[in-house]
Amino acid sequence: MNKSELIEAIAASADIPKAAAGRALDAMVDTVSNALKEGDQVVLVGFGTFSVKERAARTGRNPQTGAPIEISAAKIPSFKAGKALKDAVN
Repeated sequence: MNKSELIEAIAASADIPKAAAGRALDAMVDTVSNALKEGDQVVLVGFGTFSVKERAARTGRNPQTGAPIEISAAKIPSFKAGKALKDAVN
């Protein structure tokens, strides 16, 4: 499912116009992104938790030359599915 299909599904499920569903989806994505940028967690009970994890610096290898390279530390977004979502999928 891509973004336009998701917007159509939201519009049909909530009985709202596609434009309103698109704005709602964009607002949700922006809000989650801004919360993660500030270091907060976003918890949707039954669905899952969005959070930011720290990845430590490490040494890797260039696959073409085999030379060691330094990979810098980074913050990465993470999602952990909630119990209700896991149960719905299984």
